Amino acid sequence: MTDVVALAAELLAIPSVTNDEGAVVEYLHRRLIGAGWNVALQEVTPGRANVWASRAGGGVTLSTHVDTVPPFLAPRLDGDWLYGRGACDAKGIAAAMLVAAEELVQGGEDRVDLLFVVGEEKGSDGARMANRLPATSRYLINGEPTESTLATGCKGSLRVKVRTHGRAAHSAYPELGQSALTPMLALLPQLDALAWPVDELLGPTTVNVGVMRAGAEANIIPADAEAEMMIRLVGDRMPVQALVEDWARGRADLEYGSHIPPQRFHVLPGFPTGPVSYTSDIPLLGNWGTPLLFGPGSIHVAHTSEERISVSELRDSVATYVRLVRTLLEGAV
Repeated sequence: MTDVVALAAELLAIPSVTNDEGAVVEYLHRRLIGAGWNVALQEVTPGRANVWASRAGGGVTLSTHVDTVPPFLAPRLDGDWLYGRGACDAKGIAAAMLVAAEELVQGGEDRVDLLFVVGEEKGSDGARMANRLPATSRYLINGEPTESTLATGCKGSLRVKVRTHGRAAHSAYPELGQSALTPMLALLPQLDALAWPVDELLGPTTVNVGVMRAGAEANIIPADAEAEMMIRLVGDRMPVQALVEDWARGRADLEYGSHIPPQRFHVLPGFPTGPVSYTSDIPLLGNWGTPLLFGPGSIHVAHTSEERISVSELRDSVATYVRLVRTLLEGAV
């Protein structure tokens, strides 16, 4: 049986920042072909593809994403911890799924598919494309770091760009211009005071201003400013959009980006459960079966310079994925 920690380290050693996943896709393709799977590469954009591996079909698909946020962080082992970009989000999970599928097949179970998608960290173009494939599975187990619990639900997301405008001028004569940053810096602190919706299961709506841009040089008063927000939704997007539009009215222009609705998930008896606050690809993979969300690792260290996963939790997750698949296929739901 393949060692899941060694496999995870191999995957982590292959840089795969979103939009540059070609090398890790090729690695997975070769590995799965060599193991006797029926493998299809689905091009998402030139040089980027989803990987779908199947045998008998009609059962359970194990799926996660193989892209990461920047920057690349090389893998290293330190005691019970495997560090590196993608350790918990989500190449460690991909390794656990690969080994679990290997164990299931060796045990005579062919009704398991593997789906590895690109682009989850920025717009989920891989999942959107994968939903066009002729999937036959009854259940989809999506992998994200849930701290080894079955997620009962997850928040959705809504990306918004906010733009304010002014008038450029030489900085030595500020009276001749109007800085676009002035209204932007007045607006953004007011976000905290808005009456964001709250859900009993998923908790409060949250908003993060992750990117700001303005101006070209320090000696030019900026004519334009832009901020990019990520709103974590707990319900329908329309009340949130109404709040944001009222907040910006007459002071800023808005441009809405990708939207993923919040979700409730299938759970099974005998497994710990709880909600998560982040978004997954599940809402975009509706053709792949009834969804479950499970994975080792903590989202709290994902996207950080200290991203890591517990070696013991990673090893245990292989057995949990096997048990989840078998429970679903046996109909004990």
